[in-house]
Amino acid sequence: MTIRLFIFGLGYSGLEIARLAKAQGWAVAGTCTTQEKARRLREVAIEAHVFDGTAALATETFGDATHVLCTVSPGAAGDPALRTCRTLLGRARWLGYLSTTGVYGNHDGGWVDETTPTLSTQPRSLERIAAEQDWRALAAETGAPLHILRLPGIYGPGRSPLDRVRSGTAQRIDKQGQFFSRIHVEDIAASTLKALDRDTGTEVWNVADDLPAANAEVVAYACELLGRPVPPLIPWAEVAPTMSPMARSFYSESRKVRNDKLKRELGVVLRYPTYREGLKAIVAAGN
Repeated sequence: MTIRLFIFGLGYSGLEIARLAKAQGWAVAGTCTTQEKARRLREVAIEAHVFDGTAALATETFGDATHVLCTVSPGAAGDPALRTCRTLLGRARWLGYLSTTGVYGNHDGGWVDETTPTLSTQPRSLERIAAEQDWRALAAETGAPLHILRLPGIYGPGRSPLDRVRSGTAQRIDKQGQFFSRIHVEDIAASTLKALDRDTGTEVWNVADDLPAANAEVVAYACELLGRPVPPLIPWAEVAPTMSPMARSFYSESRKVRNDKLKRELGVVLRYPTYREGLKAIVAAGN
């Protein structure tokens, strides 16, 4: 039987996963939100279909997909793929869901792993927790294996501190004890392809790099790579009132994410084990 991967959400991470899967011989299709993006993706040989989360995909669009991965963010009404396409999803032999390490909530800079309870109180993380539970329910109903990949801050070409430094918008915020974990988009794709080869049980993987760090530290390194002046540190109390509610919520939590299970059980070797290697590679590629 031909193995075919269907990705709900050919966005930044989903598209990188699609490219790698195709390179490894998978038949791949997926969704995007506009006809224009679908047209552009088809021009580069990626089968794309428009999906806005309000209506089910046609059976022929979903086709004979054996593996399904959802990268779409949930909302108050739940996961749009599950809400509209549950019957089609029930036909898959493998289910995957890209979630967030935000589900762990605040740990005051302490370490979390896959056994840490999901105790976030942030609305968007609560929606993720609910979506994870809904995907677990579908897997229990159908007997398909389910792999939940929890991601921290995603960066890569066109989406990194380097872009903010170049645009002059980078800030170095000084918040005592604040740590963030990160992952390069290429390592997300490689980890997902490893998970696609596992066909038993329900698994959770933290897909994070080896070096949680304060945002101010990463911005300073990006400036060094670009030969730009390092912005001064801005005290948290000074900048917090000017931030958007989402940005303030982002800074309200601090944790370091362990990736031991990812390496030990999936055999993932990170191409970019820290932000240093990742940012260097982006600069070297001219991005």
